[in-house]
Amino acid sequence: MSFAIPIAIIKRVDSIHKKESYVNVTDAVYISDLEKDFGTFRAVNKLTLRVKRGEIYGLLGPNGAGKTTVIKILCGLLRPSSGEVYVLDKKIPDPNIASLIGYMPQELALYKGVTVHENLAFYGEVFSLTKAQINAREQALLKLVGLEAYNNTLIDRLSGGMQQRISLACALLHEPQLLLLDEPTIGVDPDLRASFWRYFERLRDAGITILITTHYMDEASHCNRIGFMRDGRLIAEGSPQELLQLTCTECLEDAFLSFSETEELE
Repeated sequence: MSFAIPIAIIKRVDSIHKKESYVNVTDAVYISDLEKDFGTFRAVNKLTLRVKRGEIYGLLGPNGAGKTTVIKILCGLLRPSSGEVYVLDKKIPDPNIASLIGYMPQELALYKGVTVHENLAFYGEVFSLTKAQINAREQALLKLVGLEAYNNTLIDRLSGGMQQRISLACALLHEPQLLLLDEPTIGVDPDLRASFWRYFERLRDAGITILITTHYMDEASHCNRIGFMRDGRLIAEGSPQELLQLTCTECLEDAFLSFSETEELE
């Protein structure tokens, strides 16, 4: 079945951002005309979006859409080829942004040969936390992710899902204002995925802004707003319900296909 929709709806994404081409005090993330090239390959193409403070924004799309590249630019791990990027009112790249953000990459960012506690202590020291602060935060975060009994367990003795939960705890240790999560639920079972989203919703309710990338379309219903990416471009944006209504579809996977088909007709 074809879900193609009028090209005018696709144009709505660009027109909304062009009317608001400035950094707003309510923005946790502001991106304008972002491009990132790797040699002759353009991974991100004229991307413009904004993430509001205190929301969960989902960046959705297939592998290779440019989602991870965007996250790494926001973290300062990659420099943009062109365009403007602001994170928490700071123009990126800015070395002072590290203490304000928590980053959970796709790949495991833990030291496998040491314990859960030693990993958390290392990250705490990186962010200049005292031992007392580290210990207090460790107890709270391990309880949050349901692993309080594993603080003296070696990382390589934990399952993949447990390691993912410890990675999340490390990203939260220094109490960041913005959490950047790159495919945090990839490779974990459905029950754990549901558990993660309960954590994310609790964090949002506590005032933490979350930008999350995923290619699991069913997860997007938990987000306040989502942006569909394809070939480095933002092809649609809105709340899950808005995107379903625009495409007259019943699931976000069909909505994404609808926007993709319309994009191909341009």
